[in-house]
Formats: sequence, C-alpha cells, structure tokens
Amino acid sequence: MRRLGELEAEIMDRFWRWDRPATVREVVDDINQDRDVAYTTVTTVTSILFHKGHLTRTREGRVWHYEAVASREAYAAALMEDGLGASEDRPAALARFVENLDADEIAALRKALRGVGRRDKG
Repeated sequence: MRRLGELEAEIMDRFWRWDRPATVREVVDDINQDRDVAYTTVTTVTSILFHKGHLTRTREGRVWHYEAVASREAYAAALMEDGLGASEDRPAALARFVENLDADEIAALRKALRGVGRRDKG
C-alpha cells in the first residue's frame, strides 16, 4: 500500500475523524477553514481515493456521499506490513522497529501479542 499524498491524507483525515458518510462540499468547507482549496481539486482527489479503494461512495440524488473503507489504524497497519515486506529479514526489521518504541507503545504491543496468543490457542 502506498502512502497517501498530502491532500489525500488531509481528505482521509476528515473521513476518519467524522466516521460517517460525507460529501465533497463538506470536506472542502472543512479544509477551507484552515486554507483555501478548490472544490474541483478535492473532487478529483476524492475520486482518486475512491478508485484506489480507500473510500466507498453512494449516490443520493445528484450528490455522491463518500465514506472511509477502513479505519486510520487499519491503514497504518497496512503501511507497516508493507514496510516489513521490503525487508529480507522480517524478524530483524521488527526488532529495529521495537527498539524505537516508547514504554507505552511497548506495553500496547505486549497487550496485543497476548490477545493474539489467546486467539490462536482458542
């Protein structure tokens, strides 16, 4: 999975935070609170995100409503998986990754591993 471009990430951030279907107009209006962006630009990028599989869409009248396919966390996990795939030594890459975690992240990783262990045994 390729990393999102700057505007793609800005658009996806809205869908992840809102956790509901939204129109391009809603996204444009929200982004324009911080900076100017053209409606046509957001329409184009939102359509690209749909075709890449990041968004679903449903038509209501003449307007498309878009919604995130997966959570922000699922997207981040897919990026990490791709990063591991770039290594010839996945265990070594994992070890290097863990070396950079802080104490809270290590605790969360341990908790997640315990959960996976229970699921595998069950």
